[in-house]
Amino acid sequence: MKVVGTMFFKDKKLLIDKPRKRSTYQMIGGKVEEGETPLQAAIRECHEELGEKAKFDEKYFKLIMDFDEIATSDSNLKIHFFVYQYIGILEGELTTSEEIENFLWYESSLGNDILSNTLKNEVVPYCLKNNLIK
Repeated sequence: MKVVGTMFFKDKKLLIDKPRKRSTYQMIGGKVEEGETPLQAAIRECHEELGEKAKFDEKYFKLIMDFDEIATSDSNLKIHFFVYQYIGILEGELTTSEEIENFLWYESSLGNDILSNTLKNEVVPYCLKNNLIK
């Protein structure tokens, strides 16, 4: 299965969200649907998860990395994860929904107990190594 996530940054913090059905925070993203490219899926998922009041320019998505891993939600499910970075400035207001309970601007001082495996094992180490978050 192919999955996408997008990194948004502000003040050296990474935007993550908490789905109502999960105990951990995750990247803004989700599954690539049939007929979609990973980029199209990343843009669609951002629209769905951030809400209609969030404003971003679709031309500022940049593929940063991709890797294989095991899904946090199912230890038998292998996924191929595509990570995009939004190079612009996220504007507007974030809106929770039936799917998304909360948003958090994450920095490493918050620890990693609240993070999904993808964030904990791949994304946050990448962000720290590249001085994208504090």
